[in-house]
Amino acid sequence: MPGGAKIRDPKSETRGSVRRPIFLRASGTGHFYAPRMLIWLLAVILLASLAALGYRQGAIRVAMSFLGICLGVLLALPLAKPMTIPLKALGVTQPLVLWLLPPVLAFCLVSALFKGGAFFLHQKIEMYFKYKAGDLRLSLFERLNARLGLCLGLLNGTAYFCLISLVIYLLGYWTVQMDTGAGNPWTLRLLNRAAVDLNQTGFSVTARALERMPASYFEAADVAGVLYRNTLLEARLARYPAFLLLGERPEFRALANDATFTDLRVRQASLAELLRCGPVQTIVQSPDMLRHIWGLVQPNLKDLRAFLETGVSEKYADQPILGRWTFSPRGTLAAIRRNQPNISSTQMARLRQIAVAPYTRAHLVIGLEGQDGRLVVKDIPRPSTTPGAPLEFQTTQGTWEGIGERYTLKFALGESEITALGVIEGERLTLTLAGQPIVFEREH
Repeated sequence: MPGGAKIRDPKSETRGSVRRPIFLRASGTGHFYAPRMLIWLLAVILLASLAALGYRQGAIRVAMSFLGICLGVLLALPLAKPMTIPLKALGVTQPLVLWLLPPVLAFCLVSALFKGGAFFLHQKIEMYFKYKAGDLRLSLFERLNARLGLCLGLLNGTAYFCLISLVIYLLGYWTVQMDTGAGNPWTLRLLNRAAVDLNQTGFSVTARALERMPASYFEAADVAGVLYRNTLLEARLARYPAFLLLGERPEFRALANDATFTDLRVRQASLAELLRCGPVQTIVQSPDMLRHIWGLVQPNLKDLRAFLETGVSEKYADQPILGRWTFSPRGTLAAIRRNQPNISSTQMARLRQIAVAPYTRAHLVIGLEGQDGRLVVKDIPRPSTTPGAPLEFQTTQGTWEGIGERYTLKFALGESEITALGVIEGERLTLTLAGQPIVFEREH
């Protein structure tokens, strides 16, 4: 890795070894904060308040509410997709919001329906005992209903506590890994503190038993944490084969050239500060861009994590052409001399002027778009029919195909379609254009 920096594993900061000094600094509560207090306080408040509510509402309403909680949890994900329809109609387009909010709304809807039904059921039963069963049976019913309601209220409180713990665990798995302790809003600091407490109290075991998230959710969080804690890895990230063409998009070029963003990353600014940066806002406010990025990231998470640690991609090892390549004048001259061992010095000087010097700025970006090979040829001289005319450079796109060491590259050059044969030799790519070799070297 550049600079010899070591990768810090963010998992160690979320599953049992979040360092207390870092957490205390993030929480902003100094010496008055007792670790684990927040989760216990949440548990006590939920159990006490719902037990009291159960005593007041009675067993019938509380039992129906508990059924609503259980059914709401089961139906939250199946009903999430239909719930996105009204959200989109209201103008919500952010993929993250459309992913997080629909299950919550579905749960609330199911729970509200059961609570509404419980109210009318309770009224009917209460009316029966009040007007038809006699005073003694009414008194017995009210006492049993209240006391059993208190017990069921504790059950409801436990269910809500488990659900809230699950939400804290899932969100905190991301946010704790990217917590710097400064610049974050109080809501994020509170979430991070709760996530740490959840882990320290052992309630995270319950949350892990309940969560049904795909492995990619946690793998993506781990990769994000590694990148956030190791700013030098961004250069390696840009060289990952699946992201090569993504880096050529205007949004990411603007991000790479933004001095403000660079300064924020160097001083490891908070996540909130990074999200307020202009080029970042351009990316996160584009639903299509976010979907495109996730489509590239999701199938490559395991390989991406290994690439960040080792600099080697096992998944794309059979396609060594993937990468960024810069023109090599010395390599090109050496290749010409190998092909024409009897070439005179005069001819060599002429070739240096017409076949080497114009390409000194040229470089290639060779990547994948889905399963198709795509390439970007940058700063290549445009053919000119006027002798002595100044060089004009162009950037063009094309395709490639092949595997192993031999490839065929096709791209437009001026008004012509160029087909070049490419051969990989170690860290060199030799293209043959019009019988002349042009050598590129891999960027590192």
